[in-house]
Amino acid sequence: MKVIEKIKAAESENRVLCSFEFFPPKTEDGVDNLFERMERMVAHNPAFCDITWGAGGSTADLTLDIASKMQNMVCVETMMHLTCTNMPEQKIDNALDTIKSNGIQNVLALRGDPPHGQDKFVKIEGGFACALDLVNHIRSKYGDYFGITVAGYPEAHPDAIGSDGVATPEAYANDLAYLKRKVDAGADLVITQLFYDTDNFLKFVNDCRQIGITCPIVPGIMPINNYKGFLRMTGFCKTMIPAEITAALEPIKDNEEAVRAYGIHLGTEMCKKILANGIKQLHLYTLNMEKSALAILMNLGFIEESKISRSLPWRRPTNVHRVKEDVRPIFWANRPKSYISRTLGWDQYPHGRWGDSRNPSYGALSDYQFMRPRSRDKKLQEEWAVPLKSAEDIHEKFMNFCLGKLRSNPWSELDGLQPETKIINEKLGTINLKGFLTINSQPAVSGERSDSPTVGWGGPGGYVYQKAYLEFFCSKDKLNVLIEKCKVFTSLTYMAVSKDGTWISNVDSSDVNAVTWGVFPAKEIIQPTVVDPASFMVWKDEAFEIWYRAWAQLYPEGDPSRKLLEAVQSSYYLVSLVDNDYIHGDLFAVFTDL
Repeated sequence: MKVIEKIKAAESENRVLCSFEFFPPKTEDGVDNLFERMERMVAHNPAFCDITWGAGGSTADLTLDIASKMQNMVCVETMMHLTCTNMPEQKIDNALDTIKSNGIQNVLALRGDPPHGQDKFVKIEGGFACALDLVNHIRSKYGDYFGITVAGYPEAHPDAIGSDGVATPEAYANDLAYLKRKVDAGADLVITQLFYDTDNFLKFVNDCRQIGITCPIVPGIMPINNYKGFLRMTGFCKTMIPAEITAALEPIKDNEEAVRAYGIHLGTEMCKKILANGIKQLHLYTLNMEKSALAILMNLGFIEESKISRSLPWRRPTNVHRVKEDVRPIFWANRPKSYISRTLGWDQYPHGRWGDSRNPSYGALSDYQFMRPRSRDKKLQEEWAVPLKSAEDIHEKFMNFCLGKLRSNPWSELDGLQPETKIINEKLGTINLKGFLTINSQPAVSGERSDSPTVGWGGPGGYVYQKAYLEFFCSKDKLNVLIEKCKVFTSLTYMAVSKDGTWISNVDSSDVNAVTWGVFPAKEIIQPTVVDPASFMVWKDEAFEIWYRAWAQLYPEGDPSRKLLEAVQSSYYLVSLVDNDYIHGDLFAVFTDL
């Protein structure tokens, strides 16, 4: 979805939109850390996030990769910077074609800084001389597909600022006129360079309106995180620093914590003044740090750390090709990135009902599904690669995770327990100790308000429902006893399958069971998660492979612990169990006396 469309929708409802900017880190660990930070920040539902291109096009390939993962894995509306520096037309088109194929619709068109070691920008042969050329090219070749954003400079472009730190009236007027030419050429949004004089920004907006620039102008806010970084950035951008800010920083410049606290206060006050003047968008330059940006939004009352709203039980896709998707099998609830990667090639995505629009062809398992950020790999190594002498040691590991004593889990991409799991975590701990090793679960819910902090989704004004669900591994002997007990508990339906595909179930292979649904004002019933036997058979290969790829391989070849895990993998069954009585049922009762 184009950012301009989001802004127009929010303006019609008088809502404020916030967004974040990130840049490509220089190391693999830095990239891993960025995505972890991004996941936490995106949980607060920014309107979009953008990723920079890098000086002189130096991070082009990395920017393209990060942008694709932001859009398709992190599931946040993504805007990618694109500059003219060292970029002939063919490379520009390759970048645009790449993000288009990845479902990205938003570009920030920039001239870019001079290549490293050069003082002035020089047009490369076969390339573009300025952002205006880039906007014209994008519109002429790609029509209306992309939403195009351009940069605005409240104090004029740094190239127009004189040695005294100020642009002449003529230089400022010329810069405004050039901005209007970019907008007239097809840009539909302006995001400003950082500034610290809010009055100057408001004057800039008014000056833009006076010459006929009518599109939204979004203020770029850069929180002050440390003094040296602040001086370096403002010096590079030739940003004017009001005297009162200099005076406030001088006594505390060597106290990083005090500087950061002041930066949060200043950023909050700047935003308050901007909002009071009728501007409803805020763009925060994070410098890949989360605390200051989130603290400002909390001070403004736009986010609450303990209250994160969800449009669906899983994060809604932003890829333009799957924005209507609203139904998924529950099996990948804790591995959403894996699910997305295995369904990237679908021609259409389930909307409304799973059975009506299902594409039966899941992508094959590959190394990608078992790749982990280094920090998560390290955590698994610390928490799970311990000596295992018996099956009971394995049971204890699963129990400890359910009780919140472990943060990582080989079967989960997520960090720790999810809020709804904590409702049933002690019961989960009990059955895990009995040898029913849970990897997915949800409690029964009957008519809970949709803004509930633990089980709510879909926004205010609705009611949500879900059937109790458990998914676990267990031995064949335990499965046989459980199946006998299920004959007494008639509301229970189950599917069980071994690694080699032996199937045991009391449902037909074509029976799709909705296990989560919601009722909302003026909408049809939404049923975002289902239990689907065909998908379960696809999922089982991944679930069994995790025993080896994510856990057993943490031990050396021939290690007794590794052999024990491989034995469990080859002999246990994967079981999906649903209690269809979501009002009076008790799914855990069937495990009593087992």
